[in-house]
Amino acid sequence: MKAYKYLILAIGLSIMGCSDLEEEPVGLLAPEGFFQSTQDIQTAVNGAYGHMLHEDFWGRKMSLTLMLRSDMVAIGDPTTSGRRIEHDEFNVPADNGMISGYWNRTYQIIAAANNAIAGAELVGDTDENKNPVVAQAYFVRAFTYFHLVRQFGDIPYLSAPVTDVVAANSISKTSVDDVYANIIADLEFAEQWLPDTQPARSLPAKSAAQSYLALVYLTRGQHQLAYDYAKEVIDNEGVYNLDLDPDFQNLFNANVVDASLEPIFSLDFNGFSPSDDGRDYMAALTGIRGDEQYEPNVVGGGWSVGVPTLAVYNDWDDNDYRKQVSFDDTNVVNDVENPFTVFANFNSRAVNRPHIAKYTRFTGNTGNGNGRNSNHNYHFMRYAEVLLIAAEALNEVSGGSDEAMGYVNRVRARARAGNGSAFPANVSGLNQDQLRDVIIDERRLELAFEFKRWYDIVRLRIGSEVFGSSGYEGAVPGFDPSQDYLFPLPADELSRNPNLLPQNPGY
Repeated sequence: MKAYKYLILAIGLSIMGCSDLEEEPVGLLAPEGFFQSTQDIQTAVNGAYGHMLHEDFWGRKMSLTLMLRSDMVAIGDPTTSGRRIEHDEFNVPADNGMISGYWNRTYQIIAAANNAIAGAELVGDTDENKNPVVAQAYFVRAFTYFHLVRQFGDIPYLSAPVTDVVAANSISKTSVDDVYANIIADLEFAEQWLPDTQPARSLPAKSAAQSYLALVYLTRGQHQLAYDYAKEVIDNEGVYNLDLDPDFQNLFNANVVDASLEPIFSLDFNGFSPSDDGRDYMAALTGIRGDEQYEPNVVGGGWSVGVPTLAVYNDWDDNDYRKQVSFDDTNVVNDVENPFTVFANFNSRAVNRPHIAKYTRFTGNTGNGNGRNSNHNYHFMRYAEVLLIAAEALNEVSGGSDEAMGYVNRVRARARAGNGSAFPANVSGLNQDQLRDVIIDERRLELAFEFKRWYDIVRLRIGSEVFGSSGYEGAVPGFDPSQDYLFPLPADELSRNPNLLPQNPGY
């Protein structure tokens, strides 16, 4: 039987970072005293989900970082925090406050998952009863490391609860290849044991494990495996209770999204929070300064921090229903509707550009003013992306495949259904290169402002193109392809533990 020192019983069951391991427990309980049943394992896994909802992770810091690194969103308010501007301009120092803000939180998620996995060994129940719950912890661990390895490359990999603080403070980095091997192993365990469906899409089901295996293999350039896993999800859409939502807007409407069959794995905010636990700032960060149209839930408008570039808006065909869902190009001030060209007339920190509407328009009832919360479900994976993963991977295996074009056309048909237009039209007769371009652009539009674009830029190595003079932001002088596909490892981590050296190139 494995033993370890403490189970930290706070919101996330652990408040420890990776190497910053001073314990400040709210309560301490030996694991053999806590893990008595399968429900106790679920409680531990719920702690990991709780950390994901924190402002440090998806409530603001990591999510906004990914959004600003893309070529579709730039800083609106020039007086916003410098640590945000550094990412937008690719001028990120090793002590960037966004990274240091969420680095420890990601390892707290991992620690909570590790606690659940280790604690499950103390529960005297059958594998058939407890492994479907343990599989959630494996999925969460893989999900979190997948974010980390794509951002930082070689990283510290912890696969068990910390039992020796001194040893933890001297841990070395694990190679990218080994991190991915562990991610895949965790997802394979999750695929084996997760049920076909769950009572809510905020709990991963078998489709979530398979979808992430598809995305992991796509990221690794292993296209046949990426296609195989995506096809497994597609072939079982009935078993898994999946479908494209008939209305694209529903995916970003907190009042109706719980009934949608499209989300595969989501993070579910609840509209209120104590302090920054469970608080979603995205409506405020992306909302229009001084805007009154979404009161009382976004009181006084947003903060105009992450705002699409004007070129993104102008380049997007007006006939595409997804453009209507994705943008706000008017505001309301003193009960008067105004075009985006005069937004700055009403607030000195506003910017005359259309804003993101996905997170401000239908936030649901909230307990905080100024959009500092929402009832939104943030879709880390939804069925439309699985269709596009299958299309992209299959096109690399069999260029110009009719089957691949069929997956693209299914996504486009849903877009057309939103407003009855003929746009975007079905594709046919394309060769491999043409279809590749179509699929990548379809991901850009279908998944716009959903924190996916930066990862696509990295895996496709298209930074020099999209941040060049012809890109949506114009030339971004700070972007350096020899450096900026990775983030810097946090300077304070390297200071505490020199075994994590060397720093990533260029920082």
